[in-house]
Amino acid sequence: MPEQRSRDDLNRELIELLNELRVALPGVQVLFAFLLAVPFANGWQRVTDFQRDVFFVAFLCTAAATILLIAPSTYHRLRWREHDKEHMLVTANRLTIACTVFLAAAMVSVVLLITDLLFSLGWALLATVVVAAAFAWFWYGLALTRAARD
Repeated sequence: MPEQRSRDDLNRELIELLNELRVALPGVQVLFAFLLAVPFANGWQRVTDFQRDVFFVAFLCTAAATILLIAPSTYHRLRWREHDKEHMLVTANRLTIACTVFLAAAMVSVVLLITDLLFSLGWALLATVVVAAAFAWFWYGLALTRAARD
């Protein structure tokens, strides 16, 4: 059984989580707004089937990231004053981490789409691999490497 955290610790962890969500939310909102507008832009009819499919993956991943990022707030509102803060924090942490996976996938997909539109599929694949590796290392690798050492 995990140790019970003090009320002050739980409150501090909740504030930290909320601050981190405030950092991520504008990025997800801007990306989602961009993706909502793209199909209505001039030139959209000239995209290839591959580009359309990549766009759809980015769109769905952004929707999933939005769902997961807002879920902790909804959970908190529905469980308000139920004295369940520790479980809420654990759940919100998992939802936030899942959100970052979908957000990274969405951003990598957008890099693939935009680079393919601007240059060629070869350059798009190269740029996408570099960006995906950067997400993997900086968002996950650094922390997981440290955790493995500990």
